[in-house]
Amino acid sequence: MARRLAAVVFLAVAAASVATARFVVEKNSVRVLSPRSMRGHRHEAAIANYGVPDYGGTLTGAVVYPSDAGLADGCTPFSTGDASSPPKPLRSRSRRPVVLLVDRGGCYFALKTWHAQLAGAAAVLVADTVDEPLLTMDSPEYETPSMASFLPNISIPSALIRKPFADSLRSFTTSPNSSKSQPEELIIRLDWRESMPHPDERVEYELWTNSNDECGARCDEQAAFAANFRGHAQLLEKSGAALFTPHYITWFCPDAFLATPQCEAQCINRGRYCAPDPDGDLAAGAGYSGRDVVVENLRQLCVHRVANARNASWVWWDYVVDYHRRCSMKGEHYTRRCADGVVGHGTRGDVTILPTLVINNVQYRGKLESTAVLKAICAGFKESTEPSVCLTPDMETDECLNNNGGCWRDERTNITACKDTYRGRICQCPVVDGVQYQGDGYTHCKAVGPGRCAMNNGGCWKGTKDGKTFSACSDSDLSGCKCPPGFKGDGLHCEGDHSPAIFLVRIASDCVVNLLVDSVLAIADVDECSEKLACSCPHCSCKNTWGSFDCSCSGNMMYIRAEDTCIAKNTSAFGWLVATLVLSFVVGAGVAGYLFYKYRFRRYMDSEVMAIMSQYMPLDGQNGERVPLREEAQEEQP
Repeated sequence: MARRLAAVVFLAVAAASVATARFVVEKNSVRVLSPRSMRGHRHEAAIANYGVPDYGGTLTGAVVYPSDAGLADGCTPFSTGDASSPPKPLRSRSRRPVVLLVDRGGCYFALKTWHAQLAGAAAVLVADTVDEPLLTMDSPEYETPSMASFLPNISIPSALIRKPFADSLRSFTTSPNSSKSQPEELIIRLDWRESMPHPDERVEYELWTNSNDECGARCDEQAAFAANFRGHAQLLEKSGAALFTPHYITWFCPDAFLATPQCEAQCINRGRYCAPDPDGDLAAGAGYSGRDVVVENLRQLCVHRVANARNASWVWWDYVVDYHRRCSMKGEHYTRRCADGVVGHGTRGDVTILPTLVINNVQYRGKLESTAVLKAICAGFKESTEPSVCLTPDMETDECLNNNGGCWRDERTNITACKDTYRGRICQCPVVDGVQYQGDGYTHCKAVGPGRCAMNNGGCWKGTKDGKTFSACSDSDLSGCKCPPGFKGDGLHCEGDHSPAIFLVRIASDCVVNLLVDSVLAIADVDECSEKLACSCPHCSCKNTWGSFDCSCSGNMMYIRAEDTCIAKNTSAFGWLVATLVLSFVVGAGVAGYLFYKYRFRRYMDSEVMAIMSQYMPLDGQNGERVPLREEAQEEQP
């Protein structure tokens, strides 16, 4: 009798510790988009602990509420008649995804979602029947065979909404407005983008688990998850993109019952760490006990600690998966070893359900499935820092493929400002081959800095003709475009004089001809000869070339380009005499200047230098006293 009483008290204390724990409800938001009269603030919804929440994403759909009162709770399949009939597809008038609104009560939450999924719904909102704080919808702890057949296959998200908000949605869908030939649809947006914190480029996540493999469906679920998720986890940890920590839940035995056989069988360290008996038989000595479970939990923690100290934390996944396969309780290979354990606490709330995954200090909601968990982890990265495993077609849609995501793009070089992210896309001017582009990312980006002319000529004009190439981009300028000498324009388009033939073509109505003419104009140069910009001196003859000009002089004369003038090639004797005299004068002035520097100026400078140095390195006088070369007296003013 005493043993039974101790067992009951032990379980009661364990249950009380769970009941008083802080359970945090993780939420997403719901916003009404249409009708306009219902638009307002953001409403909260509690994410279900089954199905696949769209962490990091959104879903816009039309709310549908069953018109048949017998189907309003979602506990009955949406069939066309008898139970054997296939589910009746749920459709919206606008062909948007259907968000099914069902009433709470009558059956398990998960069963409502399964019926909605079979009928084609994209998401489910469960309307609370009592005005109370939100709670987390969970699947049954003990699954029936019928539930085990569909629970792992639920792939749509579900959420619980509060009664006042649910009443307003239900009222609109059942109002006289809905019976009109063209009634207005109720459009909402479910938003999970802020449900998962994403502060930086590394995600930190925890798995609260148990080494027990005889606890039914929950144990099978966590074992299957570890095996399927191992590859993703090890890839994330090896790249440094994620930091993983395993945890195990334990209970304690009250001091008054430490000496009982039940506490001794279920606990270690004088009742400090306990685990439930795997087969639930506290009195029997056969099989494995809770004490065995605690010891194996500690061993798995020890493996992670040692592997983490060696910078190989991913080894834990290999150990746990292999241990479950080779050392299960069913095969009677469950051994004892190691010491120490942990109990987790934090502002996020205590873990009371196993298995539980915690990502960036937020409890994950949804089924423990490899792809679903990976999506939640990917939602925890700061945008544009996601590892490549998060950007595969199976994980997200590349929004840059559709109209370049609405971002800037250079068609000639295929350089784009669109960068795909797990949450969507960002428009950000890129860095290409070390060259930075600047702009708003949406309408324009421009290469700036050194090397910019190598990137599509810096976006500036460039033209080639007759083997000559001219550019409005200069590597000496870090930004901007400027037409080279011989051309005029804004740097994006450089052109020159227009012949009458070009004007005639330009007034043509054919758009293709206009484009062709614009291309011709873009490479036309300035005619320096006709515009008298050069070679305008007497005896000069000008010939225009593309981008420049050629100037020659008549007779025995030579053209000086810098002065735009012609001079004689041969000089008279008198001219040579004058040149010689000028040269002699210049040489004489140079010699005189040198002598002045060497004897006068240099002597003066030497005396000044010595005066300055004497202030720091005094010279000895003839009487053995240190005296400065120069002394200056300053009278102190009153």
